[in-house]
Amino acid sequence: MNQAPQIFCALDRPDLDGALALGRALTGVVDGFKVGLEFVTANGPDGVRRIGELGLPVFLDAKFHDIPNTVAGAVAAARALGVAMLTLHVCGGPEMLRAAVEAARAREPCPKLIGVTVLTSLDDADLAALGVTEKVAAHVLRLTGLAWDSGLDGVVCAPHEVALLRSRFERDFALVVPGIRPSGSVVGDQKRTQTPADAMAAGADILVIGRPITHAPDPRAAAQAINAEIAAARAA
Repeated sequence: MNQAPQIFCALDRPDLDGALALGRALTGVVDGFKVGLEFVTANGPDGVRRIGELGLPVFLDAKFHDIPNTVAGAVAAARALGVAMLTLHVCGGPEMLRAAVEAARAREPCPKLIGVTVLTSLDDADLAALGVTEKVAAHVLRLTGLAWDSGLDGVVCAPHEVALLRSRFERDFALVVPGIRPSGSVVGDQKRTQTPADAMAAGADILVIGRPITHAPDPRAAAQAINAEIAAARAA
């Protein structure tokens, strides 16, 4: 059985005090925290630093997508915040991706750059509406190849894409997987979901889990239950 993936809890909420309280409650049962656009827009760089002070790695999910010079500057600014990982849209193109890699590696610490291929809220019909004739799986594979060739450290992918990508790309190329829903939980706006155990078995490296933990009556107990589900699958 594969090594157990890390669990990053999504602290995507606008109130800093609430996010910090939740982070403190989850310390010891998750491996890191993800902060996205809602949190960053409300709390700015100081909010990201405060989450980092909780002592776990921070995943900045801002999905940078702009001209190469602008993205390079944004990556350098994120590096100064001490984040462990950050996201950028692969469809920004190879020049943008290479500029991001150069900025990330200019000095230590070097955050891992994780490419976003196709958002997990999109399906084949959504891509067709955008003028993309490929099916989701083929488009994800194409964009992941571009991320690999451009020197990124990994990609975000939907759970059902993990096995395909793991078969094509080396083990040290990280697969970061949102859309994780434990058995019996609500799917919500994610169209391509899977259980933690199934994603782990396929070769996921990091599971990004938000609402199944953060909206639970007892978030710490919910995270512990997910860990137990993964442990049971590994032992099977």
